[in-house]
Amino acid sequence: MDRLPVIDMSALFDPAPEGRASIAAQIAEACEAHGFFYLTGHGVAPSVLADLEAASHHFFALPETEKLEIAMARGGRAWRGYFPVGGELTSGRPDLKQGLYLGTDLPADHPRVRAGLPLHGANLWPAQVPELRTAAEAYMAGATRAAALLMEAFSLSLGLDADYFRSVYTAEPTVLFRIFHYPAQGPDGTDWTRSWGVGEHTDYGLLTLLAQDRHGGLQVKGPAGWIEAPPLDGALVCNIGDMLERLTGGRYRSTPHRVMNTSGRDRLSFPLFFDPDFLAPMTPLPGHALTARADGAERWDGSSVHAFEGTYGDYLVAKVAKVFPDLAPTAL
Repeated sequence: MDRLPVIDMSALFDPAPEGRASIAAQIAEACEAHGFFYLTGHGVAPSVLADLEAASHHFFALPETEKLEIAMARGGRAWRGYFPVGGELTSGRPDLKQGLYLGTDLPADHPRVRAGLPLHGANLWPAQVPELRTAAEAYMAGATRAAALLMEAFSLSLGLDADYFRSVYTAEPTVLFRIFHYPAQGPDGTDWTRSWGVGEHTDYGLLTLLAQDRHGGLQVKGPAGWIEAPPLDGALVCNIGDMLERLTGGRYRSTPHRVMNTSGRDRLSFPLFFDPDFLAPMTPLPGHALTARADGAERWDGSSVHAFEGTYGDYLVAKVAKVFPDLAPTAL
């Protein structure tokens, strides 16, 4: 229980049903024990991640004034763009990281953009690093494909048809992507290696696929306490979010995690969030009524995802508004 399991999803890329039941069983076991696991066989080529790392290092090495040319305030209701170190809050505390918020790139004439839905719109890209767009879009395409296939195994793990999530919740998924940079020290030379890059939190939606560089720093709250989740060569980290806990009535639980960059080196991470349609009501799955152990008092923030009523967009906007309170009026 002090190590995350490793699941090979490669059989999901084959239309033949053999192997899917085994993957579904492994997912059920991992989600009931940890809510986290390593994922291999995901189909994202090492060269794609290498290109993304190189381009990201190039971007974060730019002068702050140049990075701020694509500041999140310029992204408007789409909530896309760059934020500086300390610009994102977790539980009201500034995180010691900087980052770039991206997502499904939608043109201005897309119906959801025209309707003014928050978190829908165009990405902002740095003119100084044109290769970042190519690398990020390649990674997002591969990780999104893997996530969509993985949700078929999640459906099977819950006794549902393989296409259940796609037909009910993710026909038009909310796909958001982050590029995070955790500096080893502040601009004044302050040592940050014993400070939280991201404090304790849970993710919001269905599942997260995370690529992390070789420096690590991710910690997961296991049944017996915090455990390290170091990078494994070629593997992504997968974890479930609050809405999957709600939909399963607490059978699968969104697990608290945090990041501390103790490496003494700059660290990069790349979380992709594959979540429900922004407009989808968050109604629990058939046969998954709330269990007695799904109590908000047990959660890291004392709240209960099972008390929530509404669409995924309602939940997401309320959460992100706490992360970037200065941008909330723009997005709301």
